[in-house]
Amino acid sequence: MKITTMKRLGYKVAFGLTIAVGVSACSLDEWNPSTVDVETGYKYRDGYESLINYCYDGLYYFYGKIDGIGAMEMGTDLWANVANNETGFVLYNSNMNAQLGTLATIWNGMYATVNYCNTAIYYADLVEDYTSEEERNAKVAEAYFLRGWANWHLVEQFGGVSLTTIPSTETGPVNSPERASEQDFYDLIISDLIFATEHLPERPDGERGRVTKKAAYAMLAKAYLQRTRLGDVQENARLALEAAEELITNGSTYGVSLYQSDDDRSGFGKLWDGVNNKNNTEFLFIEAVDHASGRNPEGWNRGRTRQYYLMDTRTTGAPWGTQENETWTGRSNSRFFKPTKYLLTELFEPVADPADTRFKETFFYEHYNSKWADVTISQSMVNQYGKNPNLVGHVIKNTADSDPTLPNGGTNTWRMGVVNMTDEDGDGWLDGLSIFTPNWVMSATEKRDLPFWIVDPSDWFQADGRWVQPESNNMATYTREIYPSLKKFSSWEYVMDRQYWLGDVPIIRLGEVYLIAAEAALLYNNDAAKAQEYVNAVRKRAAVTSRQGEMEVGAGEVTLDFILAERGRELAGEQIRWYDLKRMGKLTTEYLRTTNPDIQFFDANKHIVRPIPQSFLDAIANPQEFGQNPNY
Repeated sequence: MKITTMKRLGYKVAFGLTIAVGVSACSLDEWNPSTVDVETGYKYRDGYESLINYCYDGLYYFYGKIDGIGAMEMGTDLWANVANNETGFVLYNSNMNAQLGTLATIWNGMYATVNYCNTAIYYADLVEDYTSEEERNAKVAEAYFLRGWANWHLVEQFGGVSLTTIPSTETGPVNSPERASEQDFYDLIISDLIFATEHLPERPDGERGRVTKKAAYAMLAKAYLQRTRLGDVQENARLALEAAEELITNGSTYGVSLYQSDDDRSGFGKLWDGVNNKNNTEFLFIEAVDHASGRNPEGWNRGRTRQYYLMDTRTTGAPWGTQENETWTGRSNSRFFKPTKYLLTELFEPVADPADTRFKETFFYEHYNSKWADVTISQSMVNQYGKNPNLVGHVIKNTADSDPTLPNGGTNTWRMGVVNMTDEDGDGWLDGLSIFTPNWVMSATEKRDLPFWIVDPSDWFQADGRWVQPESNNMATYTREIYPSLKKFSSWEYVMDRQYWLGDVPIIRLGEVYLIAAEAALLYNNDAAKAQEYVNAVRKRAAVTSRQGEMEVGAGEVTLDFILAERGRELAGEQIRWYDLKRMGKLTTEYLRTTNPDIQFFDANKHIVRPIPQSFLDAIANPQEFGQNPNY
């Protein structure tokens, strides 16, 4: 590449910060090229690789954060709104507009990632100190991968917007941007990801979190499959299947495999065990978090996902023994999102002992007394909650204790379920159980006589499937605040305190790749047998070995709608669902009102993309020509 100008850096990157940026706590304060010419700054390997590190920065502001969760998981069939927050994404109401701050965060963050990657790709040929072209390509391939990832989010969220490949250091401010087509976006995304599959290493080089071939093939499979919504379905599906099967067939080459069940634990449960979090055989592309020293963007401020989905442990559940200081479940000050009836009672089988362990492993639905003291059932509790008067005086035992093995030494960290986990009264329930939120309906007798508060689907949902609304002197005021809470990102080993969790966050994992392969097999040549094979591989590891036969489905059952439902069971809460509905043609008024009747304002003529942030339109010279997305 011939460089004909000597541009100075148009922005100062804070290389003095020490952050993880997707790798294992590498220090970036050794090199600061912000005061020298770009060509000089990036011809040295240290400076160039610091730039590559910054290409990862955007991951940390979309995964595990409210901005990414709202845009990628809400407004779907799986989640409803609790508080009056993020309602633009959840309900498609008037809050979904060009002034919504979250949209600007996504827009600016993804374009910042693209610009970092463009810079790294543009100046790659200048870099000295690489011993071979292969070594250089392996490093720049990280930028190609992350540019493909960022552009994928841009085109899926906003449609055909501005597609850039030249860094701002060369172009200067682009005052009159032009739109590209969605096909143009996908052409570049696919090209970038193919480069990544060809040049990234097969295995990590010791820095946990750097992308390797397994991430590239997984992202390539996702991109090809998502592209089927634009046409040429069979060919894109064929290529998606090819990329997915590269990982499935050659798992040992890339060090990936599904966790397998045994007699006591399902493979799906093992997948989410904290002991497997930092070296997980199913995690293909991750937001790597430094749990030892906190050298991450925003330091220790990580792992906030769980608090957005948590029921009200702070106030509504407190009389029975819950509190937000219990750090395993997290802090319940946000309480934005809760599951729909469709997710709880249709996708997951609403019975007490299903073969499928994914409801059990996806949600907290048993809350134990965590007050550090016993709770005694009072007459007023019996009266308010309709309990048997014989329960007055019954003691719900404290189960909370701390753990000095946690990342911060156990300071201010404790959890329920550590002590007194016994059934001394012989009633079949642990003596410290305080609140129970099953996805199946329990009998009126059980709800009255058992010595803990039971809240089930009959308490949550109206006849039309909508969440109950609070009314004066009505228990709905309370029951609508007590529900199963997402626990995938709460493994105890990486609890920092009641707000922060320092586990790695999977962005793509192998279970999804199997389901991509199944969907692609149907779309490509209607190979139901192959789709059945891949679906059953995922379903069987969701049960203990003695019940795996109950999980198998026949080839005739594996339709596209079945796969969409299976993705809901497998991937709930993993910032994927909105894209699934978009790809599979389910972003429709009919589908959403059927599966999530709390959504009343969806308009297919506008809501399949988001509005362009007004801050962007105000900053360019051609807002009328560039244009807002239709009907916003």
